Amino acid sequence: MVGMPSLGDARIAAVEYRALGPVRRLVAPEFLYELADRAAPRLLGWHLESRVDGMLSKLALTEVEAYRFDDPASHSFGGPRGRNVVMFDRPGLLYVYRSYGLHWCANVVCGKVGEGSAILLRAGTVIAGEETMISRRGRSANLTTGPGNLCQALGLTGLHNKIDLFDPRSPVRLLPGKPPSSIRITPRIGISKAIDKPWRFLAVEPG
Repeated sequence: MVGMPSLGDARIAAVEYRALGPVRRLVAPEFLYELADRAAPRLLGWHLESRVDGMLSKLALTEVEAYRFDDPASHSFGGPRGRNVVMFDRPGLLYVYRSYGLHWCANVVCGKVGEGSAILLRAGTVIAGEETMISRRGRSANLTTGPGNLCQALGLTGLHNKIDLFDPRSPVRLLPGKPPSSIRITPRIGISKAIDKPWRFLAVEPG
């Protein structure tokens, strides 16, 4: 496909990142220590920045969904196992998984350690690196709308799973932005369980 990131280069970057020694970690904001349905709307407006294959891309989050341990639609439902283990780790880590074997999806882990709570990143507004994103996506339509499109635009893959979004050395970082002036709340989409929970949050107007 046109503009797909180099998995070889990304793999080297991920290994080098994890091989680095201890560093003073930036403290995750207090709201990320709450369960996903409370933390998710406060994540709107924050900036997600990636430096993959030497290229900077950044967006402001405009749509997110909440998933909790007691939620049948959540990967963490039923306890830690396999790919969901990172959801039970500390807040501020990135949980990346493959959806239906096709698309990578990114989540921000939140809540207390052991709770199994995360926020799915569904859409954003481009701040930097638009041409890079278009190259990766092979198109400009729906550039960062939809969790799979968002990950592809930022160059995120399973190699970025468990990365600390508040580590200054990380190739993927979460940075403060301006919260939206209003938020729309709806049921989540694209799921078949717990479809009535109003845990989808969208920025209606920019901050």
